[in-house]
Amino acid sequence: QVQLVESGGGLVQAGDSLRLSCAAAGVTFSTSTMAWFRQAPGKEREFVAGDYWRDGSTLYADSVKGRFTISRDNAKNTVYLQMNSLKPEDTAVYYCAARWASELTTRAPQYKSWGQGTQVTVSS
Repeated sequence: QVQLVESGGGLVQAGDSLRLSCAAAGVTFSTSTMAWFRQAPGKEREFVAGDYWRDGSTLYADSVKGRFTISRDNAKNTVYLQMNSLKPEDTAVYYCAARWASELTTRAPQYKSWGQGTQVTVSS
């Protein structure tokens, strides 16, 4: 059974940084495409960033490009999301998602494994 556990969320001020972590178990992490999504109150879950296992390519939502960085450590079965220059509109629950041996996609229904989410709140 796949388990994804996020950590690192919290309450910060605009302009601050946070690093989210997602530890994976029960999945062949090195051949899993990993992604971060977020969901703000009253809004749909949206793609934030993704990392394609096969070639290491990454993809970002336009709203976070240049501020957020996704990375992975296959030895630790962990994917990270470094978030810099945070804005109040980044406030959301952030979810980690995995697709085994599959291409990188921004579509949430294509991911079968999800973490429980971690809250990020950015005050102005």
